[in-house]
Amino acid sequence: MKTILIMRHGEATPMQADDASRNLTSVGQQQAEKMGLWLQATHAPSALLVSPYIRAQQTADGVKKHNAFLFEETCTDIVPEGNPQIAGDYLETLIAMYPQCDTWLVVAHMPIVSYLVDQLSIGNMPIFNTGAVAVISYDESNQKSQYLSIHAPNNVEI
Repeated sequence: MKTILIMRHGEATPMQADDASRNLTSVGQQQAEKMGLWLQATHAPSALLVSPYIRAQQTADGVKKHNAFLFEETCTDIVPEGNPQIAGDYLETLIAMYPQCDTWLVVAHMPIVSYLVDQLSIGNMPIFNTGAVAVISYDESNQKSQYLSIHAPNNVEI
């Protein structure tokens, strides 16, 4: 069994013409670090897939302050308008290629984070607050997933 963690980036600056260049606010930076500490204490992710957008990269950087990864990749399939089927298939391929990684963290955006949870565990499409992490159990032997829970920075204890 593996664990897949789907995380929405922390709070970002308002929409602008170049969406990919939006930065985290100071609140977003705090959310990323708090969730990084929570992840370290509860799930200890060993692999990271992150969107190329600045706010997702900054969120991943906050998480990396408290977690060490065996595998890291920037993935263009997990941008806001990305195709969740392609992203899910790619994630499952990586899980098969890197069996030493038991817990996979995906840092991306709305709406793909909700669609990706539904792609992996049909019928589950949680609403993600900024910085929230959905937890999914994944049985790689039969490629079956089960959505377990979602945790946001305002409701986790570290």
